[in-house]
Amino acid sequence: MIILAIIILVLIVIVANIKIVPQAHAYVLERLGAYHATWEVGLHFKIPFIEKLSAKISLKEQVMDFAPQPVITKDNVTMQIDTVVYFQITDPKMFIYGVSHPMSAIENLTATTLRNIIGDLELDETLTSRELVNTKMRAILDEATDPWGIKINRVELKNIIPPKEIQNAMEKQMKAERERREAILKAEGEKKSAVLVAEGEKEAAILAAQAEKEAAILAAEAKKEAAIREAEGQAEAILKVQTATAQGLMRLNEAAPTQEVLTIKSLEAFEKAADGQATKIIIPSDIQGIAGLAASVKEIIK
Repeated sequence: MIILAIIILVLIVIVANIKIVPQAHAYVLERLGAYHATWEVGLHFKIPFIEKLSAKISLKEQVMDFAPQPVITKDNVTMQIDTVVYFQITDPKMFIYGVSHPMSAIENLTATTLRNIIGDLELDETLTSRELVNTKMRAILDEATDPWGIKINRVELKNIIPPKEIQNAMEKQMKAERERREAILKAEGEKKSAVLVAEGEKEAAILAAQAEKEAAILAAEAKKEAAIREAEGQAEAILKVQTATAQGLMRLNEAAPTQEVLTIKSLEAFEKAADGQATKIIIPSDIQGIAGLAASVKEIIK
């Protein structure tokens, strides 16, 4: 019975000293109070009563959000700044034996580094140089924590809180700047509007002048065309009169009229002239002979 109990006790001790290290972790092992080894991922066995696990370390990236720290700028403005530090343990042995209370050490180192950097900057530079401050702090902290087995990946200034009176002054300045920009934009808009109106009036005047010019050209062309057509009509009328006259003379020549016929035609023409509105009538010198001829013609007709 005693033997069975001893066997069970031995099994319990053996099982209790079998350790499995999970992913992204490391165990620091001490033998007789001194550092012996660092266990990585896998199955391990610890010698009972001789070896012990000093610490279980997470190798994941960790985040520490520190409380706001009072800092003074180069122009003597006191403000509150809180920081966020992203770090990762790269050497579990140095992390355990390199520094006492490493998290507190990182916090204090961050605060002193932040004060040193902000002390070289004025208020405006502090508010606009976050990236510069982050880069400087990361470089300084990473170098300082390297002997502790810690790697600083990033440092971010989370909040920069100036004094209340500074905040009020900044708000007034921002309001004045917004009003100034609004006035500039309004003036630029009015200027552009005036330019567009002037350009529109200029374009309208140019178009009106072009329209008047085109209308004048068209009127001149129409007048010219009418004059040409009128001249052509007059020429055509003259040509027709001349043609009719020529044809009449031609037919008259073909008919071979006698002197008596010509005399009678002359009398008819004279009669038509006498019936007109003319105030002066020229009588041919041989009017008596023509009259006698006319009387003879009348007798013959009777």
